[in-house]
Amino acid sequence: MTSGNYDYIRDMVKERSGLVVTPDKTYLIETRLAPVARSHGFETIDEMVEDLLRQPNEALTVEVTEALNTHESLFFRDHAPFDLFEKKLLPELIKRRDTKRRIRVWCAACSSGQEPYSLAMIVDNMGQKLGGWSVDIVATDISHAVLKRAQDGLFSQFEVQRGLPVQYLVKYFTQDGEYWRVNQTIRDRVDFRPFNLLNPPRTLGTFDVVFCRNVLIYFDIETKTRVLSSIRGVLADDGVLFLGSAESTMGLSKELWPVEAGRGVYKHTQSPSSIAGD
Repeated sequence: MTSGNYDYIRDMVKERSGLVVTPDKTYLIETRLAPVARSHGFETIDEMVEDLLRQPNEALTVEVTEALNTHESLFFRDHAPFDLFEKKLLPELIKRRDTKRRIRVWCAACSSGQEPYSLAMIVDNMGQKLGGWSVDIVATDISHAVLKRAQDGLFSQFEVQRGLPVQYLVKYFTQDGEYWRVNQTIRDRVDFRPFNLLNPPRTLGTFDVVFCRNVLIYFDIETKTRVLSSIRGVLADDGVLFLGSAESTMGLSKELWPVEAGRGVYKHTQSPSSIAGD
């Protein structure tokens, strides 16, 4: 790929999704965009880029952007955030939301759905403790393709073996040929929506819990600051934000502060109460 065409792809993807493609990641462009180019009848990525430069094509531009964004996910990834959600955060929210009897959770950049489905299984497994409660799980991603897959709820044997407890596999999945499908009761608990984290999230409503894990690592400092500010804007004053274990708000936000409950867990700086650590 020519340097000019690389610059075009890099700048376009950064503007569209916030993803920073550094020079050492040129292989990523070549590996992920070669199939896209071929599917549209181009012999090379350069041909595809040059065609985009001659005649802008919104559908192809979206496809290129989605292809370059990473969609790695697995059930109950890293375990600790989900244990905290189940054993400490939900019980706290049940006490504090007793009047409204409603809890809202946002899974940002949800990929193929393992994270929101993990949360949905936890909620369902709590049974009568949440009887009469409304627990909304909104799951968003920039990619329409992975959202479609997430909504289908169909996972390979390899995928269900990565972090999913056997008891949950037996209780919440049905074998479908060589695959496993999430039962309808769990699929109905998750509201999948297309959403770009660079856009204002006000239309999504306010949330008690936000999972935005292993996303900020792909952004530059300016974009990280912008995204965290947007999340703070829709996070309840006593709400909790989960980031990836390698991510931090340090130097990026004065409104989101770590709590002692676990690594990658944050609350509003002035929050009078939250999970363990207060």
